[in-house]
Amino acid sequence: MLHAANQSVQGARKDEGGFEGDAPTAILIEASSGSVLFEKNADELRAPSSMMKLMTAEVAFHAVQEGTVKLTDEYRISENAWRKGGAPSGTSTMFAAINSKVSVDDLLHGAIIQSGNDACIALAEGMAGNEKIFAADFMTKRARELGLTKSTFANSNGLPDPGNKMTVRELAMLARHIILDYPEFYKLFGEKEFTWNKIRQLNRNPLLNAMEGADGLKTGYTKDGGYGMVGSAVQNGTRLIVVVNGLEDSEDRASEAKKMLEWGFRNFETRTLFAADQPIGYARVFGGESRSVKLSSPEPVKVMVQKNGTDKLIARIAYSGPVRAPIEQGQRIGVVRIWRGPNIAVETPIYAAEPIARGSTMRRAIDGASELVIGLFRAGVEKL
Repeated sequence: MLHAANQSVQGARKDEGGFEGDAPTAILIEASSGSVLFEKNADELRAPSSMMKLMTAEVAFHAVQEGTVKLTDEYRISENAWRKGGAPSGTSTMFAAINSKVSVDDLLHGAIIQSGNDACIALAEGMAGNEKIFAADFMTKRARELGLTKSTFANSNGLPDPGNKMTVRELAMLARHIILDYPEFYKLFGEKEFTWNKIRQLNRNPLLNAMEGADGLKTGYTKDGGYGMVGSAVQNGTRLIVVVNGLEDSEDRASEAKKMLEWGFRNFETRTLFAADQPIGYARVFGGESRSVKLSSPEPVKVMVQKNGTDKLIARIAYSGPVRAPIEQGQRIGVVRIWRGPNIAVETPIYAAEPIARGSTMRRAIDGASELVIGLFRAGVEKL
């Protein structure tokens, strides 16, 4: 899970090699570790416009992966989908014909490459019966499962509605999840054109032709939310994800995203803080043969640091404890948070590196008595 603190701006000042951008809300993360390189008002809820289509795409990807939907399944283009999101709507559309049947595969191409509002409505109606149920039950439920706690959805495509709200942090988390968990589907975001109904349309993402290694993801605009973009690029084996929102000009959106990605690639490098399975720390144990359990991560714990080496890093372990024995090796115990200066740059789960059996009756009694005393002490302190 990607997480960072709520301070409005993270990172060094410009005179220290920091980034200064014009976007009202922005975030830049490294994909594999989830390291936050820069954030500005990253938890402010705003209209996500077409960037919200990433959530609709994820719901469809997940359903295909689970086997509840097949790419060859065909959904009908209802009059509602055609009027609200098709040719008569005057909005971005894949130009699907009314009452035609279109495969899930083609609808995903239309939603992602052409930003088709009709494609999203057809997916929603095909999967859930109607768009409202899809937004409330499918999108919201799936968002919460992914740890997106603030996002709200009122439709499938981000067309103006006060119920559509997302933060740039949660858009970055969603993009990271799509990139890491659906590598085959992710290739769709980098496709430069798609033809449907004999109408050829180019991908609306300006980064694809403007930056080396750029291969996704989504632009968006509504009058209420302004211009926004979720972008990603890979250079020298490092993938960065940028999200900006609230800009007043489509060219500013593209240049701001590009500038932030270039700044990240230029100024940061990956540092491994803990190797895979290396002891990171200990948690207190209740009623076990041992009073503590060693903690580690099966994956290396990495963080992006500035190349000039001025970042101060602190690792802190957080868990609910003491942890009750018996404890199995590989049992999730808590998280390790890596602070870069005043902000959390990375948060990653940590697990028991060893099994701890239940202790003797005497051991459990002693632990129980000491916990009781600590509990009474805490209660006393709270009364003071």
